[in-house]
Amino acid sequence: MQALSITGPAAPDRAVQLRKAATEFEAVAIGELLAPMFETADTAHGLFGGGEAEATWRPMMVQAIGRQMAAHGGLGLADSIYSALMRAQENGK
Repeated sequence: MQALSITGPAAPDRAVQLRKAATEFEAVAIGELLAPMFETADTAHGLFGGGEAEATWRPMMVQAIGRQMAAHGGLGLADSIYSALMRAQENGK
């Protein structure tokens, strides 16, 4: 796989793509961290009463929460990942 240059006219677009990838990765990581918490929650007495339908939609809800958290600062992983991606692009890896 050939490394893409981050200099020249396409550099801002590439930087935006790398930022988006880093934020999406952080969203997935947050979702994975939250999933066990939601799996152990007692939903039988909750607002929606639990059941199979709630269990079916729970992973999508956890993903949505992860995306929202990442979009609003998250855990700070996206910044580190973005920096690493930029360094890798600059080094041609």
